Amino acid sequence: MTSEHSNRELPVVIVGAGPAGLSLAIELGRRSIPCVLIERNDRAGVAPRAKLTNVRTREHLRRWGIADRLRDASPLGVDYPANVIFVTKLAGPLITRFEDTYSCQPASNPLYSEHAQWIPQYKLETTLLEHVSTLPCVEILMGIEVVSFEQNEFSVNVRIRDVATYAEKVISAVFMVGADGARSTIREMSAIEMVGTYGLSNNYNTIFEAPGLDQAHPHGPAIQYWQVNADVPSTMGPMDVGDRWFFMPMGLAMGGRFTDEEMPDVIRRATGIDLPYRILSSDAWVASRLLAARYRSGRVFLVGDACHLHPPFGGHGMNMGVGDSVDLGWKLAAVLQGWGDPALLDSYEAERRRVHERVMDDTEINHKTAPNQLVRAGIEEDSVAGEAVRADVARLVREVKPREFYGLNLVLGYSYFGSSIIVRDEDDPTEWVPGPEYIPSARAGSLAPHQWLADGSSLYDKFGDGFTMLVLDPASRTEAAEAAEQADAAGIPFDAIEFDDPVLRALYGAPLALIRPDQHVAWRGDAVPTDLLKTVTGHHTSLTGEAK
Repeated sequence: MTSEHSNRELPVVIVGAGPAGLSLAIELGRRSIPCVLIERNDRAGVAPRAKLTNVRTREHLRRWGIADRLRDASPLGVDYPANVIFVTKLAGPLITRFEDTYSCQPASNPLYSEHAQWIPQYKLETTLLEHVSTLPCVEILMGIEVVSFEQNEFSVNVRIRDVATYAEKVISAVFMVGADGARSTIREMSAIEMVGTYGLSNNYNTIFEAPGLDQAHPHGPAIQYWQVNADVPSTMGPMDVGDRWFFMPMGLAMGGRFTDEEMPDVIRRATGIDLPYRILSSDAWVASRLLAARYRSGRVFLVGDACHLHPPFGGHGMNMGVGDSVDLGWKLAAVLQGWGDPALLDSYEAERRRVHERVMDDTEINHKTAPNQLVRAGIEEDSVAGEAVRADVARLVREVKPREFYGLNLVLGYSYFGSSIIVRDEDDPTEWVPGPEYIPSARAGSLAPHQWLADGSSLYDKFGDGFTMLVLDPASRTEAAEAAEQADAAGIPFDAIEFDDPVLRALYGAPLALIRPDQHVAWRGDAVPTDLLKTVTGHHTSLTGEAK
């Protein structure tokens, strides 16, 4: 085990090279913040992790310059129909269907700059890792685990070990981030508890190969098939080329498992299709609603599954972890580069916890209509009575499931209302409550409303890695120029961009809008407040609060 940084203090050590850890490394690396990324496992194979990279995560990839790489890595192709089909069994009758779920349709949409993508997490990880490997200030240490750490007022001393040779050494960093998943070692070592409900349901997950399965049923292509039957209620769908599928039996007795030898017969019972099923990987998983009691212990932070776990209905988990790293990443960089006050880091948990809680509310509701919860007596009968049962279930599904499959109100609508580092209007909300649909808003704390520009580019393409002031009225140029001078004097990365576009002006509802590095609105108005830049960089708790 070698590390060029082993004898000097690093700015950041990141533990865990899943999507959250890799995203944090990108956020820091593109801002020239040296960091070391530590990963114990090789993360190879076909483990059944996430399969949806949502709209917001793809927009981050666009900002990083790699959205097209992920598109090209799609094994099924980005034009593959993102349908969700409810059936009794794959070989059985249709119950109902949803078209173009999760906003995967690649056609241009005014609400966002990138569509979602149905793609195995290991493909996303490969894309992120390849990009991280090009960042000269990021060092990747694979096959390394954290043994222990100690921290003081100034640094974190981390003892690491090579899992192959058992060689140990200590590296020192200003901050450490645990992005090491649901069984987070960093969380445990920090004595941070997970609070909530464990064991909402017990389920199983299998990846298998079945040549010809896509042609062996009458329902057409889809990314998910929900099988609602009393024998093996489950979801399944294509995952990769090579006739590779995922299969998730749900609502098992706690502790219930299947062996790889019996799993092919379980799939046959679930689908009603007799094919040679080759099992590639399997694991049991428990749906829970758990949130870390705190996301920080001194100089140690948690992101991703290390601090939040919830039922995977809606595809939010992995994507929320990427969002955590984006929020924390620019704030760590700001503090390390000296233009952000250390108090800026307190806003990480304050902002993200509210998002996690709201999304968890939604996924718990979605979990209550998992396939095993939709089974009704007679649903498989080939009779008039069976058709009536299926029609009743279809009506229920059509009523409750759109919130799961069309969730832009959560994916793009999340807002940091009430944050200490935004400057709100008097009539702005102090807390985000999701609406039934996504309606773009330029209220401070919200994601900056998107618009396609006349040259075909996205408005987001014009935002920089620092703060961006949108100047939407020529009369406000002087105000923007004064803000730019203040930013320059304070060393704050800042750009001002002017648009002569009445549509954009109406969309933002003000002549000026300050956009944060994470593309959320920090402030909008017509006269720049005196302490605006101090507030948004953590030097003031609010414009009306006490200076820190």
